[in-house]
Order: sequence, then C-alpha cells, then structure tokens
Amino acid sequence: MMIETAALKIAEGIKRQVPEHKSSVNVLKHAIAIVLNIVLIISFTLIASSITGNTKQALTALLGFALLRQFSGGVHLKTGAWCIIVTTVLFTGISFIELPVLYIQIFNIISLLLVGIFAPSRIEKQSRIPKVHYSKLRVISSLIVVSNILIQSPTLAVCFFIQALSLIHWKGGELHDTDQ
Repeated sequence: MMIETAALKIAEGIKRQVPEHKSSVNVLKHAIAIVLNIVLIISFTLIASSITGNTKQALTALLGFALLRQFSGGVHLKTGAWCIIVTTVLFTGISFIELPVLYIQIFNIISLLLVGIFAPSRIEKQSRIPKVHYSKLRVISSLIVVSNILIQSPTLAVCFFIQALSLIHWKGGELHDTDQ
C-alpha cells in the first residue's frame, strides 16, 4: 500500500503542476508505481548484495530476470510492496547459488521447455503487443534461455528457471496454456 500511496501523491502533485497533462491521475499513478517498484527492487538488491559481496551475481540476476520477463511475461504479485520484498529476497538469495555445470544445463533445459510451452504469459493487460506476435515473443524468450547453455551461469540458470515457473497457469489442478 505504501508504494501505491506514494505513487498517488506524486501523480496528484504532477497533475497540480501540469493540469493540462493528457494523462489522468490514475494513469500517472500506475506508471509511477511501476518506476518506484523497479527503483526500489534494484536499490535494495544492490545494497544487500554489496553487504554480502555478491554484487556481480545480483546484477546478473536483475538483468537476466528482467530481460526474460520483458519477452515472456509472468505472474504478478498482488501489491508493489510484496513485489519489492519477494524480488529483493529472491535476487539476493540467488546471488549465493553455485551449481555444477550438469545442474546448470538441467535448469536451462527445464526453463527452455517451460518457456516454449507457456511464453508469453499474462501479458494481455501489460502490453499492447497484438496476439499475432506472441509466437515471436516465445522465440525470443527461448533464445534468451538458450544463451545460457553457452554462458553456463548458475545465476542465470536459476533466474531463468524461476521466471519460467512464473509463466505456468494452474486452474483446478491442471495446467492451462490460456495465452495462445
């Protein structure tokens, strides 16, 4: 709620300063809340990772997850505050993970399968991309995951796996691929 409240106050301030702005307070609030979420996730993750000494891995997690998410979509948490908390803890935790090459490749293959089946997921209300282009997003998402077969980063393997899990739709205990 704190993110939404801050975003609302900023949006109302903008509207007071520029009343003729074509965007409504609600549209401004939504855009500002997204920016606040991103800035706070990056800031808190980098602060935590600088304390733990895992800044390189945390940066890799931030960039890899964000890149794949842009093209593949995924589940959203209910509030901005939960998004900040869960994502910061997740990326900070991922920065500690080291895996043997075999496990990296297993994560890569599972991620590739999930992305190939479910991407893009839950992007209808988040994007203006027409459904006719969804297959291109799936291909781009798959190529992003495939890149880690060459890079062999444990951080990217875990990030891509978690992001790929966020694509799955569950309804009544069954998997559903509803975005196709």
